[in-house]
Amino acid sequence: MLDKLIDRFCHLFKWLMGLCLALMVVLVFGNVFMRYALNSGITVSEELSRWLFVWMTFLGATVALREHGHLGTDMLVGKLGPQGKRWCLGLSYLLMMATCALVFQGAWAQTRINWASTSAVMEVSMAWVYIPGLVFAALGGLILLVELYKLLSGRVRDDDLQAFKESEEAPHGGNATAKDIHS
Repeated sequence: MLDKLIDRFCHLFKWLMGLCLALMVVLVFGNVFMRYALNSGITVSEELSRWLFVWMTFLGATVALREHGHLGTDMLVGKLGPQGKRWCLGLSYLLMMATCALVFQGAWAQTRINWASTSAVMEVSMAWVYIPGLVFAALGGLILLVELYKLLSGRVRDDDLQAFKESEEAPHGGNATAKDIHS
């Protein structure tokens, strides 16, 4: 049930990322067109585009964490047996959860500090720049907790003990051979 809820959030995040990207394109190119063609511009374009980029980045990091989409290497872990891989994966989940806790702590502090501050152009609370860090840290920590539970309960197959992608270009989950590279 929790897996389905997280998947729905990630599906929503994908749509929100697309919306952020579309708005950024419209704002930036619309502003450029208006400045050169009409000698005017969209006042909030730069500031809102930056904020949308921050939100899109943190939402994308959450989705990538869920889909094991971050790039990595298994130079050391690849030489270990299944039990060693399990230990390393569990340790990496714990370290990432600790990192999520630090991100949450820092984003929370910045959100509280900047709640009363307003942005120069939009005059909106600057806390909205730091809230995506809270969203990522909370949902990322939950994702990692679910993944750690699956690992500890034995619901992770030996073939799935790699929690990242080796390469965007390599076929078969990153295990490229010389034949794959040259063809």
